[in-house]
Amino acid sequence: MAKPRDLSLDAPAAGDFLAASDPMALFGAWFKDAEAHEINDPNAMALATADTDGLPNVRMVLLKDVSDGGFVFYTNCESAKGRELLASSKAALLFHWKSLRRQVRVRGTVASVTAAEADAYFASRARGSRIGAWASQQSRPLEGRFALEKAVAFYAAKHAIGEVPRPPYWSGFRVTPLEIEFWHDRPFRLHDRLVFRRAGVAEAWDRQSLFP
Repeated sequence: MAKPRDLSLDAPAAGDFLAASDPMALFGAWFKDAEAHEINDPNAMALATADTDGLPNVRMVLLKDVSDGGFVFYTNCESAKGRELLASSKAALLFHWKSLRRQVRVRGTVASVTAAEADAYFASRARGSRIGAWASQQSRPLEGRFALEKAVAFYAAKHAIGEVPRPPYWSGFRVTPLEIEFWHDRPFRLHDRLVFRRAGVAEAWDRQSLFP
């Protein structure tokens, strides 16, 4: 597999972002700044989905990979977000880096990562996190903390020796963007906004500045 390009290398300087032509390169540059300056979890992002009635859901998750192909995170596919993503194949993301006074909004289509990608990331997690993935019936009713601790103890004993395999219901999703908006704080709420849109994942990006 070809090594993904460093998304930040093709981006303009942060102060010149309104002249950017490649949204993924611009995101790479902003994300590198966030990793250097944001105090807590620069890869934290709000993930918005909708249930079968169209009622929105939003929660924080962690970005685990980003490339030209999109934004990747991992979860229990039987959780509320997993079920909603599998049903609609659409999602929105929001990155807010308060220390940098920047945010990025993403909307796009969703697809599961490959089994090889999921296996590789799962193997990189702390052993306790891998045990937890087996023990937690995410988003389903929990009668008490003891039930969770009992499940953790059961799977810790079951996988006491050797590697902890990835549960069949645990995987990742890739959000491939159709729209990316960059926002930068300016005085008197006269913020800078730049949005990129495309009709499909194989189409070229159109760019447009927006009123704040």
